[in-house]
Amino acid sequence: MKLNEGLAYIHAWFASKSWQMKPFQEECATAYLSGKSGLLNAPTGSGKTYALWLPCLAEAWLNTLKNEKENKQGRGLQILWITPLRALSKDLQKAMQIAVDDLALGWRVGLRTGDTESTERQKQKKQMPECLLTTPESLHILFSGKGYADLFKNLKAVIVDEWHELMSTKRGVQMELAISRLVAIQSALKIWGISATIGNLEEAKKVLTFPLFSNSIDKDTTIIRANIQKKIDISSILPDTIERFPWAGHLGTNLIYKILPIIEQSKTTLLFTNTRSQTEIWYQKLLDYAPELAGQIAMHHGSLDNEIRTWVENALHEEKLKVVVCTSSLDLGVDFRPVDTVIQVGSPKGVARFLQRAGRSGHRPDAISKIYFLPTHALELLEAAALKTAVKRQLIEKREPLLLCFDVLVQYLLTLAVSDGFDAEQLYDEIITTHCYQMLSKEEWLWALEFITTGGNGLAQYDDYKKVERQGNFYQVKKRKVAYQHRLSIGTIVSDPVIKVKYLNGSHIGSVEESFIARLNEGDVFWFAGRNLEFVMMKEMNALVRKTNKKSGILPRWAGGRLPLSSELSDLLREQLEIYLATNGQLASQENSIELQAIAPILILQKTWSIIPTKKQLLIEQLQTQEGHHLFFYTFEGRAVHEVLASLIAFRISKLQKITFSFAMNDYGFELLSDQEIPIQKALATDLFSAEHLLEDLSNSLNETEMAKRKFRDIAAISGLIFQGYPNKYISKKHLQASTSLLFDVFRKYDNDNLLIHQAYVESINLQLDLKRLQTALEKTNHQEIVLKKTLQPTPFAFPILVDRLREKLSSESLEDRVKKMTLQLEKLAG
Repeated sequence: MKLNEGLAYIHAWFASKSWQMKPFQEECATAYLSGKSGLLNAPTGSGKTYALWLPCLAEAWLNTLKNEKENKQGRGLQILWITPLRALSKDLQKAMQIAVDDLALGWRVGLRTGDTESTERQKQKKQMPECLLTTPESLHILFSGKGYADLFKNLKAVIVDEWHELMSTKRGVQMELAISRLVAIQSALKIWGISATIGNLEEAKKVLTFPLFSNSIDKDTTIIRANIQKKIDISSILPDTIERFPWAGHLGTNLIYKILPIIEQSKTTLLFTNTRSQTEIWYQKLLDYAPELAGQIAMHHGSLDNEIRTWVENALHEEKLKVVVCTSSLDLGVDFRPVDTVIQVGSPKGVARFLQRAGRSGHRPDAISKIYFLPTHALELLEAAALKTAVKRQLIEKREPLLLCFDVLVQYLLTLAVSDGFDAEQLYDEIITTHCYQMLSKEEWLWALEFITTGGNGLAQYDDYKKVERQGNFYQVKKRKVAYQHRLSIGTIVSDPVIKVKYLNGSHIGSVEESFIARLNEGDVFWFAGRNLEFVMMKEMNALVRKTNKKSGILPRWAGGRLPLSSELSDLLREQLEIYLATNGQLASQENSIELQAIAPILILQKTWSIIPTKKQLLIEQLQTQEGHHLFFYTFEGRAVHEVLASLIAFRISKLQKITFSFAMNDYGFELLSDQEIPIQKALATDLFSAEHLLEDLSNSLNETEMAKRKFRDIAAISGLIFQGYPNKYISKKHLQASTSLLFDVFRKYDNDNLLIHQAYVESINLQLDLKRLQTALEKTNHQEIVLKKTLQPTPFAFPILVDRLREKLSSESLEDRVKKMTLQLEKLAG
């Protein structure tokens, strides 16, 4: 009876909007009102939010009917809604509050993120809203407050939006720990995740709802799939002429004249780039090429001031903008109905990311999402063809959950110790109900407790690391300074220290990394936030600037620019080449014929000068030039894998003969270059691509300790080993690096059993080197026919790898000149 009343209530609201409730929304409401937890999988723009929000409201209405007093008294926090991005929260808050107001429930949808004013936070502490939209970090900050459990005593549900974005990250581990704590406070809690794009749904649900499992029997959790095939219209923007020797970055802005008509014909366009630097470039180039866009164009990325980003989001809603150049800061969830077109500049390197961005257009049920793919070099059209195939087959990447993140565990223990303290035995039993820490041993647990109380063997003599006091089995922080510094440090997103960029009058523009500002002298000019700025001076950790009319200026560079090519997209790339070979270039009947026909001149020349490898072949090209002896290996496994493979293969060859190499790579292959002849025939007669002794050979071929030390910098920040500074008084990057390097060396020497050091080595191998994928690539190679081809000049496949090596040595201007000369010479040879 209660279920039917609740469903009728929801149907009535949909009818009031002249909307038809979709089957997956009804299925979701039924499961929620029946007390189930689970994961909702539905395409972007299909109505996912209301599928779970309306059941929350219906349940509240049913409870209010049962208890009239609830209408008159404060209900307290009922629903926690977690979002991965602050940018999503304001839009969600508006949409959710509208439904509450329509139904006259009297609920308040509150917001708590890093941008929330302190006065609003204080109000929330006194009287929590019925629904709180927040991020994983802000939720953990709530846990650090005294009496935090009272805030959650009436909690009915936790809903994690865009769960796929969190699951394979340390923020996801934070969320797992938070859920285990909330379940301990409120055992009847419902846990739901929302995800649009993920390949391993069952595992995603299991990780999220792990604390609810009883004797491994999953009775009260479910997966609800929308079974809606979102219509996505993908068009590739083709250059008028295809250069047979492509190189990364050469096209891109050269095709602006092709996209201006698209922008003109659309109400609003989002132009996605893969990095913040590219966003700055594209904004300037579009304005240079089409000055009439002034006032109708904006930029959106994570380093811009929050006020600027909010203005852009509001202007999008109000249809004031014609085009917004953006990064992943607008990938998720935000509903901008005027957006009818998306342009993706360069390959996004993953199917899920491409689908997310495509879904920004036509962001409503039954609407078609329109996305244009603009290649930054001609061979990227292969990736466009692969993406079309992936979308048609609904092939989406899996997200791998993390295990035993000791840095996040240490941070979490400190968070609970800062608030009301914790009983160690009770908390251990609670923490092992999470997926990440299900295998946490008692020995590891005792190490973590010892670490937060004494600093462990390596730091026991330093009082600064004795943060938590122990009384029997009870642990609590008593020092105010420790508590204050810890609250400032909660979170798992670690980046280079940033410097605020401000005008001389004090108005804030955004922030750039300290390493960039450190290179500037007074009077230097740089482009940022779509403005030409002259650096004046540093003052109190702020870079003070003024506007300038000077035209030449450098661009900030942010860390983490390159996106890794997913294994799914890698396999589909090979498949496109297979299609070309199987049809002998007669592509009229093929679904991706437009892209493959466009790059036919490249493929024809590649086939003439070398071969196009099939899936069963590994092509190695051998070339001698004035630079030396080159080997090009084409495994199509992505730049990240090729970087490691190049070092591994070079090391194994060097065991046969004393030889020195330099490397270059792109997503399709890698190059080994030496000043002496490379004994490749002899090497191929050995186990050159064997997965045996892999860890040992990797340890010898790479500076394993230096890699682990780089990983340790992040681990040290997350675990609280280093303090990154107070607001507006950040510690310099150089000082932080020195501190973490010293700690790393101390632990290696005096505390070799330190789990944070072990974690640094594990992460450098498993995450940074992607060991699992590397092993798969080697196994694949071992089953392939190796084709060694001697070439007289760089082939179309080799050319972009050569250019990538030159890019490290030359400025962009001299690189372009050099490449032009090389291209002319090769074109003469090609005829």
